[in-house]
Amino acid sequence: MSQPPPRESPPGNVFVNRREVRIEWGDCDPANIVFYPRYFAFFDASTAYLFEAVGLPKAQMVKTYDIIGIPIVDTSAKFFIPSRFGDRVVIETYVKEWRRSSFSVSHTLLRGDEVAIQAQEIRVWAGKDPERPEGIRARAIPAEVADKFTMPTP
Repeated sequence: MSQPPPRESPPGNVFVNRREVRIEWGDCDPANIVFYPRYFAFFDASTAYLFEAVGLPKAQMVKTYDIIGIPIVDTSAKFFIPSRFGDRVVIETYVKEWRRSSFSVSHTLLRGDEVAIQAQEIRVWAGKDPERPEGIRARAIPAEVADKFTMPTP
């Protein structure tokens, strides 16, 4: 693991959701550090909590916009400091970039004041594919959805 980077600040008008996670015994490997796939589960949940915090809980979003969800199509993470059983970490999550039918989500996992992990997801606004009954297709993200993630300027 390399030296932690300075904490990245999101643009001033972007909504950031923060949540605390307690590292549980089942999250850890035999070396008593978090088994890395667990972090991706934390980040997936953090994206769901971000949408919920702006008034878009998944069940409502799926129904309102007739989508199947917002699946991940790419993800990456840089690991700087390990977390261990009993640690309390904070995950800061925000949408870094909106595109026509996809968006980029940034996650910063903090252990104390230090950046432990910097991660990113790219997700697609997806609905059923009318040409393939079992398939899904990217759809344009409604402007009112992206607008919910922008904080009003004072």
